[in-house]
Amino acid sequence: MLIKNLIFYGLLIFVPISLAAYWFGWGDLTVFITAALAIIPLAGWMGTSTEKIAVVLGPSWGGLLNATFGNATELIIALIALNEGLISVVKSSVVGSIISNLLLVLGLSMLLGGIKYKEQDFQPVIARVNASAMNLAVIAILLPTAVEFTANDVAKSTLQNLSDAVAIILIAVYGLTLLFSMKTHTYLYDAGTSDQESAAHDAGANDADASDKDKEKTAAADAESAPNLKLWIPVLLGATVTVAAESELLVNTLESATEQIGLSQLFTGVILLPIIGNAAEHATAVTVAMKDKMELAVSVAVGSSLQIALFVAPVLVLAGWLWGKPMNLSFAPLELLAVAVAVLITNSISSDGRSNWLEGTMLLATYAILGLAFYFQPTLG
Repeated sequence: MLIKNLIFYGLLIFVPISLAAYWFGWGDLTVFITAALAIIPLAGWMGTSTEKIAVVLGPSWGGLLNATFGNATELIIALIALNEGLISVVKSSVVGSIISNLLLVLGLSMLLGGIKYKEQDFQPVIARVNASAMNLAVIAILLPTAVEFTANDVAKSTLQNLSDAVAIILIAVYGLTLLFSMKTHTYLYDAGTSDQESAAHDAGANDADASDKDKEKTAAADAESAPNLKLWIPVLLGATVTVAAESELLVNTLESATEQIGLSQLFTGVILLPIIGNAAEHATAVTVAMKDKMELAVSVAVGSSLQIALFVAPVLVLAGWLWGKPMNLSFAPLELLAVAVAVLITNSISSDGRSNWLEGTMLLATYAILGLAFYFQPTLG
């Protein structure tokens, strides 16, 4: 964790460098690269401050805060791209965020965790619930795409109305998943925590005659270790505003920079932008997996994909409708296939609630194959 923090501290230098590159006209490619590097630590600080504030707010409000800000960086980048009219980039970044979390993040977690520990366990019940929700996400983008490809000369307004209605349904389902995980079925998600608490309780039974003075010291220490809201709320707000500014630089130079690099906007949206926005989350998932906390790693990776599919994508559709920048849920065939493949293999591997390094390798291999397909897509045919 110390190495990760040092890297994030070091990358903060790119915030002033990117601003200087913009103001002094050092070129679009320089601005694009430095802004991308600047977003990585800022996303990390947003995640850290959200977690700290959530501890103080408690399980219910804290869970809601995490659910809202969990993919704030990707949402900010996508909203700015949407406002600039880069609809194809927005759609590809949605697809990229889903498959990178399911294949890259979860794959790395299972691979590195599996190398250190022969086999790791996580809750199969939660895996099945997540699988059902991800299947719903596939259906949600499959049907509008199918309508466009099967209907003769379907009106854009009809497709948009369908997408708006589906977006509202997905947001409602997302709200219900929060209710399920934080209210009605919290015991499923707290199973690991409950086991630890039970073990601690059994061990503590042998120390029942501990003095009241020791208990008071423990309570005082816990109070002192509680996160300081006066520190972390400004950090969250400052990081959010700075991410928005850096995202503006990133999006404004995206077309020119990708052309200079020789990459298509499709590949940039599906592969590069999600890695930039999710870097901090990637590091967290891999770190906890290597500490034999695979349940948390799965929660981070799959939970992030669910949030993108059930919340971020619908919000972008509705935001486009409000801003007069219409975005529907009809995706290109390769994008739709990529999401379906990612969901299929992830559900297959995670259904038994156990993981090993070979399963992680399979997820990474799938991601690499999809990445190659997106890279060569402009030259195919």
